[in-house]
Amino acid sequence: MAIGERIHFFRLLRGMTQKYLGMAVGFPEKSADVRLAQYETGSRTPKADLTAALAQVLDVSPHALSVPDIDSYVGLMHTLFALEDNYGLKVTEQDGVLSLQVDFRKNKDAARLHEMLWAWREQAAKLEAGEISQEEYDRWRYHYPEYDNKQIRAKVLPEGLL
Repeated sequence: MAIGERIHFFRLLRGMTQKYLGMAVGFPEKSADVRLAQYETGSRTPKADLTAALAQVLDVSPHALSVPDIDSYVGLMHTLFALEDNYGLKVTEQDGVLSLQVDFRKNKDAARLHEMLWAWREQAAKLEAGEISQEEYDRWRYHYPEYDNKQIRAKVLPEGLL
């Protein structure tokens, strides 16, 4: 899904008009809806600073807007092939059911992807068990990795505390 489609998706999800979102990111009132329509249709592509502003108003991570181009099945397949090459993603079959798996032994990037997918699975399991709402699940997904409390972050202690 191209960035324009993602902007459109989140704008509708938030119940915003093109004019409202356009004005919220700083476009003049007279042209706000036209400018936003240009981004949503793909006739214009937002630069990084505008993408960040749109993400802030839409209450999502900029990464949720800037996804790989998977508008076609062929594009999606090539994205999956790249994931196979870089992260050890494999297609498997068991009893006629296809699955995607990560060979976490391939390299450290594959191991990291494996950890990230487990974090996703944990959130999905909480949703299925009724421990979190669809809104909480979507908030986690659309703000990933910001809301992922499973991420390992190295902290540097100030001098003198060691």
